[in-house]
Amino acid sequence: MTRAVDLLRNKFGVSQLYKHDVIKNDEVILSVYWNPLTIAEREAIQKKSSDDVNDYALQMMIEKALDVDGKRIFQDGDKASLRREVEVTILEEIQLAMINAGANKEVKEAKADLKS
Repeated sequence: MTRAVDLLRNKFGVSQLYKHDVIKNDEVILSVYWNPLTIAEREAIQKKSSDDVNDYALQMMIEKALDVDGKRIFQDGDKASLRREVEVTILEEIQLAMINAGANKEVKEAKADLKS
């Protein structure tokens, strides 16, 4: 019988990779990749950000955004520049893609596996 922790790790673990393309005029400007957010990462991001939800979302994007090779595409020092010099709708688009990435998972599929 499969242990619940193993099932969750296999179906919803950090080995998954998500992708979001930032597109302008039908051209992919930037492809952003990331692994699912864990509780430990969320706590670390909360410590680095203020109580403001916008600041948390920006910090999450900075920490989680990767290139195709798995390297961070933003550094902590980029935060001020991103806040002041990049259109908010683009940043929100990336952040929402990251937040909603797991929402499209088939939870029914995981429940069915748990019963077996």
